[in-house]
Amino acid sequence: MPTPLLGALIEYGTDFLGPIPNVVIFQFNPESIARTIVIPPRAVDATQRETSQAGEPAYERFTINTTFSAADQRNSSNPIGIAFGVGPQLAALQAMVYPVETPGGIIGAVVDAVGSLLGAQGPAPTQPIPRQQTPRILFIWGLTRIVPVIIESLTITERIYDGMLNPIEAQVAIGLAVITPGACSGDTIGQGALAYTKLAQDTMATINLANSAASITHLIPF
Repeated sequence: MPTPLLGALIEYGTDFLGPIPNVVIFQFNPESIARTIVIPPRAVDATQRETSQAGEPAYERFTINTTFSAADQRNSSNPIGIAFGVGPQLAALQAMVYPVETPGGIIGAVVDAVGSLLGAQGPAPTQPIPRQQTPRILFIWGLTRIVPVIIESLTITERIYDGMLNPIEAQVAIGLAVITPGACSGDTIGQGALAYTKLAQDTMATINLANSAASITHLIPF
C-alpha cells in the first residue's frame, strides 16, 4: 500500500526554498476542507452586471481542522515528544502568524537586549519605521494544489496534558486565504505555485469537458 501524501504549510523566501525557516506537516490529514470562493462586488449594479466588467479578481479561502498528537512519539521514546508533547508543532504554526523576526533569531534578540541594558543609544530616527513583513507560506495539498496563502485565523484547542502541563494532543482550526503576489513583489515561488495550480485546474476542467461531451448532445436540441 503506497504511503499517503500529507498536507503541509511551508514558509519560504522570495525566490528560493532553502534554507526553509519553518515547516508544519500535518500529522493526520484533515478529513474535510471547507472552501469558499470570495467574489468581490463588481462596479455595476447586480441586475446589470456584464461578464466583461472590470473588477477585483475572485480569491479562495480554506478552513481546515487538523489534529496533532504526541502519542506515537511517546510510544517510540522520541525525546522531543516526551519532553514537549505537541508544543513544537503548535509553536511552529504560531510563528507563521507573527511578523518575520530580524536576522539573528534568538542570538540577535539577546544581543539587542544586552545593548538596551547597557544604555546603547543612537541618533534619533529620521525616517518612518517600515511595515513589518509577514511570513510567506505555501499550502501544499496533493499534487494539484500548491498555493501561496496567509493565515487569517488560528484556533488551538489543547485537550490532553502530561504531568508538566505540556499539551500532548491538540485540535487546530486554521483559516487560510490564497494570495496573489504582485508582479513587482519578487515572490517568484508564490507566482510559480499559482501558475502551476492554475494549469492543473485548467487541465482537470478540460478532462471534465471531455467526460461530459456525450451528455451535451442531449441538452442541445439542434
